Amino acid sequence: MFILLHNVLIVSYEYSLDLRLSVYTWGMTTNIKTKQIEIEKSKLPWYGWLGLGLIAIFWALNWMLRGPRTHWGFFPLWLGYCLLVDGLVYWRTGTSLLTRSLRRYVGLFIVSAPIWWIFELLNLRTQNWTYIGAEIFSPLEYAFWTTLSFTTVIPAVFGSAEFFASFDFVKRLKRGPVIGTDQRTTLSFFMLGWLMLASMLAWPRIFFLFIWLSLYFILEPINVWLGNRSLASWTQKGDWRPIVSLWLGVLLTAFFWEMWNYYSYPKWIYHVAWGDWLHVFEMPLLGYGGYLPFALELYALYHWISGLLGSKTTDYIKVTPD
Repeated sequence: MFILLHNVLIVSYEYSLDLRLSVYTWGMTTNIKTKQIEIEKSKLPWYGWLGLGLIAIFWALNWMLRGPRTHWGFFPLWLGYCLLVDGLVYWRTGTSLLTRSLRRYVGLFIVSAPIWWIFELLNLRTQNWTYIGAEIFSPLEYAFWTTLSFTTVIPAVFGSAEFFASFDFVKRLKRGPVIGTDQRTTLSFFMLGWLMLASMLAWPRIFFLFIWLSLYFILEPINVWLGNRSLASWTQKGDWRPIVSLWLGVLLTAFFWEMWNYYSYPKWIYHVAWGDWLHVFEMPLLGYGGYLPFALELYALYHWISGLLGSKTTDYIKVTPD
């Protein structure tokens, strides 16, 4: 009996020892994997380095070569910007537009071109910007190269907005004015948007700035009424952090748009009836203010299209701190 009890105790001890060793080994393996993931997240991903390389190459080519070059150099230059800023977002947060969904990220490029063409059509009336060098292309060539270039607008702006949303100074922003989603507010926005659009089309030399305001005031109420994602879902709680992220993101993007354009060919130049002073690159200083509502228009247009495609409350674009 004593021998049997002794053997049982030995077996129990060995089993307990094996169990503790297995748990310890599993814990060590889990910790190693966790640390490996943390190390990977703490580094700029490979595509971020690829983006940096594209910027270095095509920035140099665009400014150093003579003759027409920007038409083929614009897209790889701005693709590099999009990849780099997305990589920086992933490095800071562990998530980004590209890593959350490659399909949706490609979709940003696809939807960006037709959205910018809306502003090109409105500019036929305002004539606020023209393209030097456009005359060297046939209509088909012009449509191809401009459309390719326009594909980078939205991923650049939204990626930059997510970059700023990751900073503590944005996360700590206090509550601001409350703009709700009630019928009176949304209807006022909607009517004001159409009034601004009509004024711009009727008197473009006076109200040309409404090109950057009217679409947002029209589409934001539509998104609210259709149940699409809208900025009003945050402003009704006094949370302006998504708007600030979009504003800072578009201003960063605007700086590089205007800087890289300065020594480009073909390039764009501006023609405005008033406020045409204190130029920063080709853009008058006051013109940079137009980028702020432009970012909101992009957000509203994107989510209006997303709603039409069935993604009404998508959280893919994360311009608010988690």
